[in-house]
Amino acid sequence: MPAVFLKDRSLLFVSGAEAQSFLQNLITTDIAALGADEARPGALLTPQGKILFDFMIWQDGDGYMIETDAVQRDGLLKRLTMYKLRAAVTLAPSTEEGVTVSWGEDAEGARGSQGARGSQGARDSRFAKAGVTLTRRAGRQGDGAEALYDALRIRHGIVTSGSDFALQDAFPHDVLMDFNGGLSFRKGCYVGQEVVSRMQHRGTARRRVVTVSAATDLPGTGTEITAAGKPVGTLGSVDGGNGLAIVRIDRAGAAMAAGTPLLVGDTPVSLVLPAWSGLVFPASADEASA
Repeated sequence: MPAVFLKDRSLLFVSGAEAQSFLQNLITTDIAALGADEARPGALLTPQGKILFDFMIWQDGDGYMIETDAVQRDGLLKRLTMYKLRAAVTLAPSTEEGVTVSWGEDAEGARGSQGARGSQGARDSRFAKAGVTLTRRAGRQGDGAEALYDALRIRHGIVTSGSDFALQDAFPHDVLMDFNGGLSFRKGCYVGQEVVSRMQHRGTARRRVVTVSAATDLPGTGTEITAAGKPVGTLGSVDGGNGLAIVRIDRAGAAMAAGTPLLVGDTPVSLVLPAWSGLVFPASADEASA
């Protein structure tokens, strides 16, 4: 597959003697466990445990590169600066614009190349969970269509804010960060940690990412998914007859167990939990609370 340049992604570089401890005490990702060639998802949460900013993060020389949506970058930089206080940390926008993603043979070739900081690429842990080798590199190093990357995301149940969920409206569990390497329950306190830990230990997460499929093209992003006229979730990214959604798996599971059709608008659909998550639909409310 060709390397794809994502023009709407933007980068921040975090460096300094206390960069690791600064991030470790602030974001959901376990920075101390981050592999040298690994990119992991992460988030900065509200005190109530919802995702305020989402991003990918990887080691870059003596610091860390944070990749986020371009519309989030300035807000994220401002919020990180607010937490910085007197820490020995430098926060700066990267001079490189956009991000290049490669997968398959192109990803392996990218990892073998040499060049400027970050050019050899970091392996995206979300895709690795799904059995796909995909690397992320700062700057423009490919000209493939973005639709190819979106189709790959959709096929493997990998969501992105804006298209699939609204910031400040989703918990990390909703977007499977408890399975994709973006959420730590062992490293200690960080903003919103108490809430997400309670959700984990009590097993109260009900909203989850699913892949959606239909025999015809799906309606647009934001269309409600229903069962017997009752809301189950909302359609996110769409690629023809395939899409992503975040749904109440207890309601969807009960509908499927009862043989009740699931609809997006008037279109019948099938919902599947990503295999890499290991999750299954509960068949009843009792099973969902077990």
